[in-house]
Amino acid sequence: MNKRILSIPQLLFIVGTRAMLGAGVALLAGGRLSERTRRRAGLTLALVGAASTIPAARIVATSRPSLRERLAARFR
Repeated sequence: MNKRILSIPQLLFIVGTRAMLGAGVALLAGGRLSERTRRRAGLTLALVGAASTIPAARIVATSRPSLRERLAARFR
């Protein structure tokens, strides 16, 4: 597993996208709200969470490796 350095706003963005996707799926699977309300809210959250996954993945992919990993690679 590669360790990456992320700023607090980047980390919060990634956590927020995962939370929206999870909440949307939970609403779609749950049964507490009316069918129409549950479907609208669930689909909206799931789609926003899924759509924001691409920028979140790009943030992680372009982030710098941790100092420990950079030093380990340098002295191999």
